[in-house]
Amino acid sequence: MPAPWQGILKKIDDYRWEIPESYKQGMSVPGLIFASETMLGHIWEEQVFQQVANVAFLPGIVGRSLAMPDIHWGYGFPIGGVAATRVRDGVVSPGGVGFDINCGVRLLRTNLTEGEVRPKIEQLIAELFVNIPSGVGSKGKIRVTEKELDEVLIKGTITITEMP
Repeated sequence: MPAPWQGILKKIDDYRWEIPESYKQGMSVPGLIFASETMLGHIWEEQVFQQVANVAFLPGIVGRSLAMPDIHWGYGFPIGGVAATRVRDGVVSPGGVGFDINCGVRLLRTNLTEGEVRPKIEQLIAELFVNIPSGVGSKGKIRVTEKELDEVLIKGTITITEMP
């Protein structure tokens, strides 16, 4: 019996599978899944390929909607998914940079320019590493109550306006 993805996914080689733009009307680019055929079975069962196709709809997306071998179901954007978008008409999707528990990746908005940040990039990275918990069971320096967390979720967070 043929695999259920035959006729939908195009096998490029043993570890690359393409979802053509024709899969869903409105896809701007094809999807590309990096996985063995064995892994593809699990990806197919979880329907994660659908999320890879959905990412191909993002405004300004270029190249392909990519799925790394560790791909699994996310909140709209698959965990392990990658997409690049143009500055002119693209987007930055928080789902694309992660909000999976303990994934260690977050979206931060600032009014700082590259010119202001670049001279202090090493210091900034070191401070972020020290001050942002990552990994299973890690705890941060800042403790918030459930009420305070709800307030942040409703009102948002502060904007960093200058470097220390």
